[in-house]
Amino acid sequence: MIEDLLLYQTTPLELELGASIGPVTVRVEGFGLPRPHRACLVAHALTGDAHVASHGPGDRPGWWDTFIGPGRAIDTEQWWVLGMNVIGGAAGSTGPSSLSPDGQPYGSAFPVVTVKDMVRVQAAALDALGVDRLALVIGGSVGGMQALEWAALFPDRVGLAAAVGATASLGAQSIGLNQAQRAAVALGVKHHDPEGGLKVARMIAMLSYRSSRHLATRFGRDWQSGARPAAPPEAARFQVESYLEYQGTKLAGRFEAETYLRMSRAMDLYDLYAGRDSPDAGIRSSVRLAGITHDWLFPPEDVRWLHQRLQEAGVDSRYTEIPSEVGHDAFLIDSPPMQAWVRRVMADVQTALADDRS
Repeated sequence: MIEDLLLYQTTPLELELGASIGPVTVRVEGFGLPRPHRACLVAHALTGDAHVASHGPGDRPGWWDTFIGPGRAIDTEQWWVLGMNVIGGAAGSTGPSSLSPDGQPYGSAFPVVTVKDMVRVQAAALDALGVDRLALVIGGSVGGMQALEWAALFPDRVGLAAAVGATASLGAQSIGLNQAQRAAVALGVKHHDPEGGLKVARMIAMLSYRSSRHLATRFGRDWQSGARPAAPPEAARFQVESYLEYQGTKLAGRFEAETYLRMSRAMDLYDLYAGRDSPDAGIRSSVRLAGITHDWLFPPEDVRWLHQRLQEAGVDSRYTEIPSEVGHDAFLIDSPPMQAWVRRVMADVQTALADDRS
């Protein structure tokens, strides 16, 4: 199922930081038979979208394809899995490239959105789909922030919230990295080369998504085949340089500059405890957190801190550390530790659902 829901048609959406927008389109993809009482929302990260898995033979792979599908960790023969492109996104939902009420693309006039705005729009979309309560909200990175916000903002609508490679808020270094990326995007836009700016931003981002150990093991100081060190830098590449060029070019071909600016800023602005005095942040559901070794964008010690704070506040929180030399991007990669964690999460979701019905 792929559906574009039109929301906020009569009353605009009031955004957290004061602006309003409406109507709002939300791209939703569903996997498995519609089961409103067994619905799981999979929230995407910075450059992801609603296409979390393939719909079948001939369809393109989803960004979490190895975890979602018949017989997989999130079994679509048992659960109704939903993916949504967030507001401000670039893959079907209302964002900077969408037409504003005056018939022109919003572009740079598109307002700043927050993770809380994203979650409120997701909740409105679920209302339209007839889903009163989610058995699970799960995501990695910014998707994990969405899962945490779901548990805090709608405590009665979430059975279990699971976040991997996500923290209660970003640290200064990670905000700085995001600002360097936005500066690259803005420079590209200024010089009428938005794709070039996006390419550089993605190159910077990839260095935060992968650990130094992973890059050293995979590339070291090896040159591309046939490269001559005496040649100009643009004509002779280390393998790591070619890898970053490839990743930058790939994103620039499918994403949008203003969306990148909005999405990365939403990540910076998120703070689970902002405006919430309680150590449990108002969370009533179970929480499953996973940190990733060698992740220096969302360090595992920050994830453990959140777990300990929630646990001390009485929240049913459990922490797992995913061993991986890859770093932050390990949540996207099919590995035995990631598979085991997702399967444990789903076992806990099933237990919680059974307890609710007993």
